[in-house]
Amino acid sequence: MTSDLLLAFTAYAFVTSITPGPNNTMLLASGANHGFGPTVPMIFGISIGFTAMVLAVGLGIGSVFLAFPILHDALRYGGAAYLIYLAWRIGGSAATSADGSDARPLSFLQAAAFQWVNPKAWIMAVGAVATYTPQDGFLLNVVTVAALFMVINAPCVSAWAAFGTILRGFLSNPASRRVFNIAMALLLLASLYPIVTAAT
Repeated sequence: MTSDLLLAFTAYAFVTSITPGPNNTMLLASGANHGFGPTVPMIFGISIGFTAMVLAVGLGIGSVFLAFPILHDALRYGGAAYLIYLAWRIGGSAATSADGSDARPLSFLQAAAFQWVNPKAWIMAVGAVATYTPQDGFLLNVVTVAALFMVINAPCVSAWAAFGTILRGFLSNPASRRVFNIAMALLLLASLYPIVTAAT
């Protein structure tokens, strides 16, 4: 990978990781509702799960979906259903209890598995492999792209959890917390747009 391509990929990884999407919306909500510490496993799950996806895409998992289109549809609609569930879960956590007995953040494994039904994650992974991975020494380049993405992605998604934690102090009022969580749920539902448009 040339230095120019590396610089371009670094910019791509940063912009796609820091901009809003399902992962960052959930991290913002988790930071606001549970604090940064309890959200850390979710952060690692997102970053490592996405890295595994980039590797899988680079190693040819896309050809499986081309050979069996029904798998693509199953992933699309399964992802949509899961996003709706997560939106309901976030919106339903409006009534956060003072003793911390409310719903917990996604676990490491849940967050890692979520990447496979996250439409933005698929766009990011396919774009990284298709655009920034030279064919010469392809395997090494795929590993390099995946590793760099993890290094860049982890701080970016952590920033969203940290910002949510900062907001936590302004959301001590149950009514404010309810409005915030409903807004986060609606934003998560809005991320279904790519799935809906792809189906038409």
